[in-house]
Amino acid sequence: MADPTARPEFEGERIAKFLARAGVASRREAEKLIEQGIVTVNGEVLSTPAFKVTPDMDIRVDGTRVAKPQPPRMWRFHKPDGLVTTHKDPQGRPTVFQALEGRLPRVISIGRLDLTTEGLLLLTNSGALSRQLELPANAWTRRYRVRAYGRTTQKALDGLQEGVNIDGIEYGPIRAKLDQQQGDNQWITLSINEGKNREVRNVMRHLGLTVNRLIRTAYGPFQLGKLPKGDYEEVPGKQLREQLGRKLCEQIGL
Repeated sequence: MADPTARPEFEGERIAKFLARAGVASRREAEKLIEQGIVTVNGEVLSTPAFKVTPDMDIRVDGTRVAKPQPPRMWRFHKPDGLVTTHKDPQGRPTVFQALEGRLPRVISIGRLDLTTEGLLLLTNSGALSRQLELPANAWTRRYRVRAYGRTTQKALDGLQEGVNIDGIEYGPIRAKLDQQQGDNQWITLSINEGKNREVRNVMRHLGLTVNRLIRTAYGPFQLGKLPKGDYEEVPGKQLREQLGRKLCEQIGL
């Protein structure tokens, strides 16, 4: 297939970015789809993520035509425990996207919540928006309510503000407040900016606590609020633009 990027007069955008804006996958995941040989443009299999496309081309992923990118949208979803945040789970466990099938357009998640974590999960039809809000450089604060078995003190929690090294992994500053003791469990409000894999559980274990319930209550300025478990609600476009700011809106085409 000829490479149109070699023609100076060609106008378009890279296929990986197009697929991300269309909500098919993030740019990185789109590149993997291309490597698998399941992305075609005008009937020909694509071999490079640098290939440039325009919306009038017949672009397909695994035989399904990709619709033209829509303006970025975002939804708040109250994820119950027992769902994995993936489109297809190799172990056959129920997924967030199966639970929402037929209720929303094709969406991807902004970050992830593991199987037993509840609470706020942001969903979007825009791969570009997902990527921007996940970037560590943007430092979006994730806030959690943690119920953990064991005993700790506010002084020990305050020590997390300087960050902590656990098994060779550096975790950035963590703000934590001891809310109440409930039997053998403690409730803690905790805020992080990095969101590394299983960060909250690992840090609590480092303090001698075992997390038995974990609820994300906020991601940046977006709140779980009183959204019922298993329900979702779209973030109004005006609110989305106000919270993201002009620069970020320009980057994602909002």
